[in-house]
Amino acid sequence: MEASLNEAARLYALRDWEGALGSLRGVESSQANYLDLAYFLGLCHARLSHWDDALLYLEQVVTASDDLMRVFQCRLSLAYVYSVTGRYKLAEYELGRLLEAGFESVQVLSFLGYTAWAQNRPEEAIRHYSLALEHDPESVTALNGLGYVLACEGREGARALTCCRKAVDKQPDNPAYLDSLSWAYFRLGFLKEAKDYLGRALERAPEEGEILRHARSIEGVEEAR
Repeated sequence: MEASLNEAARLYALRDWEGALGSLRGVESSQANYLDLAYFLGLCHARLSHWDDALLYLEQVVTASDDLMRVFQCRLSLAYVYSVTGRYKLAEYELGRLLEAGFESVQVLSFLGYTAWAQNRPEEAIRHYSLALEHDPESVTALNGLGYVLACEGREGARALTCCRKAVDKQPDNPAYLDSLSWAYFRLGFLKEAKDYLGRALERAPEEGEILRHARSIEGVEEAR
């Protein structure tokens, strides 16, 4: 049984979530290994978008484990699951617990920026993303998040554009970052550049709702000219 758990850990490290989950099914739970088992089951289910199963196992770890790094990782995963399922207050609760424990990381602060923005609290979002960039000025998540919020709010257009361009420079094929840069250009009145980057975003994520909404806005302005 220990071999199956070790194999699951190896496959998880290789990002083979399905394979890891298959190995975990061969592990018999015991008092000695149930937290290890819950840890890997929770992470695998989260990676595979099995939200209810992920919550079941991740909660076991954060409730009973004394391994601080595992608790940190599982709380982050819980926050992610709650966010993608629209339960932003619960996500903020998990992130707040991490801050209380001293885990003020770029990941946590960027995540708080995202949850604040999702709940229409732009000032908080800007503050959290800015703090994240103080920790790591090259954080692509924080750069994109701050640039996008500033662009949407019509504030500090040059800074918004700079942040979004840095994010795209680091990950040029990321459709969300391409969309943010397009929107930053659009808000500054650079329609041609906005269309160029929006086209690249649509090529990579043609059914993404936010990108499609931006496409309609840009098309509307172009037609009105």
